[in-house]
Amino acid sequence: MFMTNGQVAARPMTPVVGRIRRRRRETQDTFTLEIELEKKRRFSFAPGQFNMLYVFGVGEVPISISGDPAESDVVRHTTREVGVVTGAMRGLKEGDYLGIRGPFGSAWPVEEAEGRDVVVIAGGIGLAPLRPVLYHLMDHRERYNRVTILYGARTPEDILYKQELGRWSARLDVEVFATVDRATRTWHGNVGVITTLIPRAPFDPKNALAMVCGPEIMMHFCVRELHRRGVTSDRIFVSMERNMQCAIGLCGHCQYGPHFVCKDGPVFRFDQIEEFFSVREF
Repeated sequence: MFMTNGQVAARPMTPVVGRIRRRRRETQDTFTLEIELEKKRRFSFAPGQFNMLYVFGVGEVPISISGDPAESDVVRHTTREVGVVTGAMRGLKEGDYLGIRGPFGSAWPVEEAEGRDVVVIAGGIGLAPLRPVLYHLMDHRERYNRVTILYGARTPEDILYKQELGRWSARLDVEVFATVDRATRTWHGNVGVITTLIPRAPFDPKNALAMVCGPEIMMHFCVRELHRRGVTSDRIFVSMERNMQCAIGLCGHCQYGPHFVCKDGPVFRFDQIEEFFSVREF
């Protein structure tokens, strides 16, 4: 539901107007929009939730919120140009307007993770839906045991949020491991798929909670490696952003077994969807 001043909007299908305050290029095909709402409305969300963004005259797409949940005066979205609507979004300039519905969906279990080792695993643009979690972890670091970030990208040029990853890796109370599929001459880090990082990541599998976001094939193999380390399915959470169109469970496009991704997800505890996750038809 849409939140204004902490209240749920009565008409979740009706967008409000937002103005682009800042536009930032992240990689060759990925960008971040910083949006402020009309009439200085406040915006609150939980890490993992998404908005429906509407480009006037073009269409609407679901995009995870990638900003700091402690901020309420701005909404941030990082997305990749993959279709007509996101292509139109990429062409928007500072001062342009778009429509926003949200936030919708379930959240990452940041409260359940308190007192545990936390493992954040992201592939490619999957770091964007997890960035609010990382902001929360850094702001409340004393509530958690070991915090480990595993991130994989195709090339060094495709790495998101390089400056923030650098700041987090410089902290003494956070472990950051990054890898790329294909290295360049200037890359001196890990090379290989992200699953190669899991066996040597510093966490206690008996007391760890993992949050995973990225392409489904990547999440499939990450879950398998987490199982091998001893992390059980009830302590693994994944984000399943697929086929969402209405965001309130009316159209049925995002049905996933007995679930609707827009209402019951996009964040799922893995044991809730495990029987469907490897079925090709889903």
